Amino acid sequence: MDSTVICAMISLLGTLGGSLGGILVSSKLTTYRLQQLENKVAEHNNFARRMPVVEEQIKEISNRVDDLEEFHKGH
Repeated sequence: MDSTVICAMISLLGTLGGSLGGILVSSKLTTYRLQQLENKVAEHNNFARRMPVVEEQIKEISNRVDDLEEFHKGH
């Protein structure tokens, strides 16, 4: 075989290897980033689920404080 053909084949293999390697690394990075976003969404959903409970507790506490204020105004 001619040396230019061998050089071209080696270049082709290097190019294919580099491209495939880049694709794999990029795919792993994308997967990692998606996993991190999913974790953040899950954390936010947990917060959103707990928030109405906290709001209800605040209302109850506020009502109790109002009742105590009324009680102390009367005495």
